[in-house]
Amino acid sequence: MILGLAYDLKSDILSGDSDADDALEEYDSEETVDCIADALASLGHTVVRLGGGKAFLTAVLSHTMDLVFNIAEGRGTYRSREVQVPAVLEMLNIPYIGSDPACLAVCLDKPLAKHLAASAGIGTPRWQLAADRHVLDGGCWSGFTFPVFVKPAWEGSSKGIGITSRANSVPEMEREVLRLLALYRQPVLVEEFIPGRELTVGIVGAPPRVMGIMEVIPRRGYDPDFFYSIDIKRDWQRQVRYECPARLPVGLEERIVADSLTLFDTLGCRDMARIDFRIDPQGQPYFIEANPLPGLNPEHSDYPMIARYRGIDYPSLIGSILESAISRRQTCIRMSA
Repeated sequence: MILGLAYDLKSDILSGDSDADDALEEYDSEETVDCIADALASLGHTVVRLGGGKAFLTAVLSHTMDLVFNIAEGRGTYRSREVQVPAVLEMLNIPYIGSDPACLAVCLDKPLAKHLAASAGIGTPRWQLAADRHVLDGGCWSGFTFPVFVKPAWEGSSKGIGITSRANSVPEMEREVLRLLALYRQPVLVEEFIPGRELTVGIVGAPPRVMGIMEVIPRRGYDPDFFYSIDIKRDWQRQVRYECPARLPVGLEERIVADSLTLFDTLGCRDMARIDFRIDPQGQPYFIEANPLPGLNPEHSDYPMIARYRGIDYPSLIGSILESAISRRQTCIRMSA
């Protein structure tokens, strides 16, 4: 097959007037793109590099291809930025791997994803959205149990999550909300902090299956207040260790698998996704967020790491994602025939 590869490189994007040092965190490196291209080539496919942004528009109109392997995060700070490439591909009737525009927009909008999760009976921390600084004047935080966790509402890759994200009082929370509103220019999500364990679940395929459940554990030892901040992700080899499969009681493992597949279906994910949970000291799981466009760097991204721990090598993982998209498309064609 002739496969297009759509992506956004850090080196192709200017951070603009943002003061955030993580403004480009979600975008990919040449290394990641090379690894995906090499994996696809090793499976016998011809790869056409399409890039992202305006370059993608030119390239996708200049080449004929059977399917696009899309990892593009989209340009700008819009809550719908991840839909840019899939929306163009749908307009041109070019099939692609991964979730459709509706799913990508819903999942990047964390409050909206939480609404849908709750409607499906999935537990998530109590939360409130601060769309602007005037929300802080309403006195609506008195019923919250502190500490709370404060983060941008439309970001991924732990953008905006650092040492001040966990707030122990209303004044601390208000300072962090104002800081994030100014820095990221988008609403801020405030949710009750769930002490305990940090888990992430990898899902692949059509029909979807759970590859594995991985726990992120601080090297300093168990700490119920630990959270996976951007600083820890950047220094992951020294700061954390990973355990996959996570050591969970059978009943809890079964519940997390069931909740993950329910979320995958409810949110409309396709082919691949990574879903994050916190587990409180009583063993109660709480959905945190879903990523239908997980990082695919073979060395340090959580999703390929889960695959590696479960004995799935990188070309096989990339092949499974591709085969899922192909089989899904073939099923749709058979159903409409």
